Amino acid sequence: MLDKLKQFDIKKLRLDITKAAESLQSSGKALVITVVAAIIFMLLVCLAVFFAAVKGEEQVLVPDIVGKQLTAAMLEMQAKELYPKLQLRYTDSPDDKDKVLFQSPDAGAIVKAGSRMTLTVSRGVIIDHVENYVGEKLDDVKIKLQAMFTGSTRPLIVLADPVYKADKSDAGVILEQDPPEGTPIASPVTVHLVVSRGPAYDYTAVPNLVGLTVNELLSRMGQSKLVYDFTAHTVEGDEKPGSVTGQQSFNREYVNNYSRMSVELALPTKAENGLLYGIFSTLVTDYPYPVEMKLDAIPDTGERYTIVTFMHIGGSVTIPYAVPKNTELIFSIEGRDVKRMVID
Repeated sequence: MLDKLKQFDIKKLRLDITKAAESLQSSGKALVITVVAAIIFMLLVCLAVFFAAVKGEEQVLVPDIVGKQLTAAMLEMQAKELYPKLQLRYTDSPDDKDKVLFQSPDAGAIVKAGSRMTLTVSRGVIIDHVENYVGEKLDDVKIKLQAMFTGSTRPLIVLADPVYKADKSDAGVILEQDPPEGTPIASPVTVHLVVSRGPAYDYTAVPNLVGLTVNELLSRMGQSKLVYDFTAHTVEGDEKPGSVTGQQSFNREYVNNYSRMSVELALPTKAENGLLYGIFSTLVTDYPYPVEMKLDAIPDTGERYTIVTFMHIGGSVTIPYAVPKNTELIFSIEGRDVKRMVID
């Protein structure tokens, strides 16, 4: 009896083990199927994302917006899903304001939606009315306009040759202008100016220069309102080397400011007291009013110093000098060096 019970338990145990194995085998197949299905699903998702990325954004045709107002141009770009990058510049015509001058990419190009387009847009003209120039110096106005329209093919303000007249204002000051301040500029405007020559009531007494030395003459020259035209000859007889021997005569005691006056000097042919004598000469622009001119010197053993500063109306300029050998002379107009020479 005991043996039968043992056999029964063993059979039952075998049966339970067999059922458990079959159950485990069935669950394993299900698990494998689930894992494989998940992997396949993930692969499909990845492929979908990959192909979507490869396909990219929609492509669009770039519109032609050159010459259009900026507002209209941006509406066209918005319809194409394009975005502007603006660059601003001045133009010569008031009608160009807010118009598209250039575009990049060019019209007809194929680009992706969402791309940026570079637009060059006109800010209009740099100035839209005539300013007030009365009371300013003519040279200052010229420099200002030149800087304003640098690079412009058609300057909007052009200065006509000025009319000069005597006035108590300083020489070069603008007295009148036409057209007046505030005149609108729709196209290039020519501005006519009346400019002061300086005081009209001032006359100069004719000085007596005969017998003066070069240094005394230079001192007079810096204070005078006459223009001296110097000539020279080699010292003769009892003439004093480096002195004035003659001058132009006038039939009146007073002459107009900056009248020209001829002056003759007797100069030595060799160094006198360690100094070389001569007449510096040059030809410059004629000026409608006197400007400041200066002759400086740089000796080979010293620093630059001024020989004479004077007012002159241009054309032929002559200046007597007495300097050591190897001195460099520098001639300047209104602070700008114009000519150099070495005395040897």
